[in-house]
Amino acid sequence: MSKSKAYAAMTAKAPLVPFTFERREPKDFDVSIDIKFCGICHSDIHSARGEWGDAIFPMVPGHEIAGIVKSIGKKITKFKVGDHVGVGCFVDSCRTCNPCKSAEEQYCEQFPTFTYNSLERETKAPTFGGYSDHIVVNQDYVLRIPSHLPLDAAAPLLCAGITLYSPLRHWKVEKGTKVAIIGLGGLGHMGVKLAAAMGAEVTVLSQSNKKEQDAKRLGAHHFFATNDKSVFAKLANTFDLIINTVSVDINWGDYLGLLRLDGNMVIVGVPEKPVMMTAGPLIFRRRNLAGSLIGGIKETQEMLDFCGKNNIVCDIEKIPMEKVNEAYERVVKSDVRYRFVLDISTL
Repeated sequence: MSKSKAYAAMTAKAPLVPFTFERREPKDFDVSIDIKFCGICHSDIHSARGEWGDAIFPMVPGHEIAGIVKSIGKKITKFKVGDHVGVGCFVDSCRTCNPCKSAEEQYCEQFPTFTYNSLERETKAPTFGGYSDHIVVNQDYVLRIPSHLPLDAAAPLLCAGITLYSPLRHWKVEKGTKVAIIGLGGLGHMGVKLAAAMGAEVTVLSQSNKKEQDAKRLGAHHFFATNDKSVFAKLANTFDLIINTVSVDINWGDYLGLLRLDGNMVIVGVPEKPVMMTAGPLIFRRRNLAGSLIGGIKETQEMLDFCGKNNIVCDIEKIPMEKVNEAYERVVKSDVRYRFVLDISTL
């Protein structure tokens, strides 16, 4: 066992505070990683505040982890000491169900073992995440980060990046595909960058004009403020794919009306309340409403390699660990452009 320094939520809604716990010793196929940076995802806040239920406390959040391999188990074949690596939203899965065998471990029928707020499959001990100085993970769930990408700006790729890359790939976005991204936050800004790099014609749909210049800088070709309701008539039957990244209450039916025949709207944000809509927008243009959850290990590595090839990273605000609670409040207020990243050296 080895001591790990961290920040943790001790109870639901309590501020995060310094915390010490023990990591297991690396086994034959384990990688021990010195964590250098960890992104703050809105799901960290929901979990730490007990807003999604079934929370395990004390909780060390963090699943956008970037670091350097410090030691490896005796049978490791994929990594060596000094490699730049990442850990995303999960650190294990059953490995035997059809989704796991198809490299879609995020849909594991027995549920994946999440990086935090979960229980290890063997020991049933709680998992602790990336707001800590090191982590031990089986090599099959460790990702290789291209060495030329800065680790701080690459960290959020492990969640925000793959969350947008996966639906873009699954729905076969290519040159000329008309893609709309709802919301320009931590997820949405990655959707713009990735879709533009794939050759899509990218439109951002945002509540106001505040982020229009940013959207164009990030690669968007068009920008529309949806507080002007005439936009929905103007853009009717326009898009091949819409990705909804927001968790606020919006009328999904209005946005479905922007899809072409056989178009797809994919939900990656999680609203707090049930969404009510009518069937008409789906039926009359044979449109599809779908969801998408992060990505499997193989696809996440593909995403990182794509980002390495195209020099894509997240726009970040790097902060010391002691500002984590302040950052949480700012995320809730959408006061970040576009992802907070914790500098773990400040622990």
